[in-house]
Amino acid sequence: MDVALGGTFDPVHDGHRRLFEHAFERGDVTVGLTSDDLAAETRHEERYVRPFEKRREDLNAELAALAERYDRTYEIRRLDEPTGIATEEGFDVLVVSPETETGGERVNEIRRKNGLDPLDIEVVDHAHAEDGDIISSTRIVRGEIDQYGALTPEREGRPRPE
Repeated sequence: MDVALGGTFDPVHDGHRRLFEHAFERGDVTVGLTSDDLAAETRHEERYVRPFEKRREDLNAELAALAERYDRTYEIRRLDEPTGIATEEGFDVLVVSPETETGGERVNEIRRKNGLDPLDIEVVDHAHAEDGDIISSTRIVRGEIDQYGALTPEREGRPRPE
């Protein structure tokens, strides 16, 4: 099976890793990584997003280890539009998070309009931090949690070590 998923992945965290593992369990994986312009356009909240090449480098490191573990192949492609690569031929499954499920439905509308079979959309639940809230890149950038969902010292009421 050929599996697609996409995102900004800045920084990569356990919620993303959950998506990646689910995708590799299904088949060979193509990850659409948002371009710098699209990343800025699709952010729900204004925050710095690292440049595409740096995000690609980090994403590649994450995917290489998983591809080896699952004996799968992977490819990283640049996304310049929100529906991205999944509207192309050659994919069977689209892996999404709960907040991007409607985007997956939009992908299937486009695919039907273009005479392509719809993709199986598989929704992977969020990973949760120690405090019970979801792990998100925004929370990590704000300094609330780390990439694994552990609370930062300030959030636990402790001063950060010097």
